[in-house]
Amino acid sequence: MQLANKIALITGACSGIGQETAKLFAQEGAKVAIADVDSTNGKFVIQEIEATGGTALFHQVDVSVESEVQDWIAEVVNKWVVWTY
Repeated sequence: MQLANKIALITGACSGIGQETAKLFAQEGAKVAIADVDSTNGKFVIQEIEATGGTALFHQVDVSVESEVQDWIAEVVNKWVVWTY
């Protein structure tokens, strides 16, 4: 699986399947935007990804709150999306 030049948005990424998915996608070349309510583990996951050469961004998000999800997506778009016309 080659994910270079791709962006992956992963919720629940501070533990379990979400965390392992984020690490795998980063290893395959994706920029990984992770979201979770757990900011302490979020920072740890970012450090793990970056230590192996990956690119990652953490945003504390409660996915049951629509405005928090919208803010997370806006942050990802502002930081990583390049619009070409």
